Amino acid sequence: MQVDPRGQRFAAAVTTAVLATVLVTGSAWLLAFQALVFAVAVVAGVRRSPYGLLFAWWIRPFLGPPHETEDSAPPRFAQAVGLVFALLGLAGYLAVGAWLGVAATAFALLAAFLNTAFGLCLGCETYLAMRRLTPVGRTP
Repeated sequence: MQVDPRGQRFAAAVTTAVLATVLVTGSAWLLAFQALVFAVAVVAGVRRSPYGLLFAWWIRPFLGPPHETEDSAPPRFAQAVGLVFALLGLAGYLAVGAWLGVAATAFALLAAFLNTAFGLCLGCETYLAMRRLTPVGRTP
């Protein structure tokens, strides 16, 4: 399945705002909401995630069709990585210690910001690097 890369940057921008708010407020509830958004993107796909739907309904009609699309697998993997960091952050805020919550949220925020500002998706690049390192069609 192909996705509009502009939608991925929109989702990263919303995620950046949400995670920055989590860092400022220390809100575990808001981080739980973001974890849920990540989980929906992993399970249902990035186009069917809450931010993907917002983009499709409210932003894309004003932009028109994309000039190019990209495979949905790398962004979906990136959402899974975001989910891991959000869950670590939740564990920190709720049980382990605020230091873990802040650190995990800050790492997720950095990744979302890099995608928003520069179009650099760390999770996507990790996915592509893993694909290059994994032998295809070979059995041990």
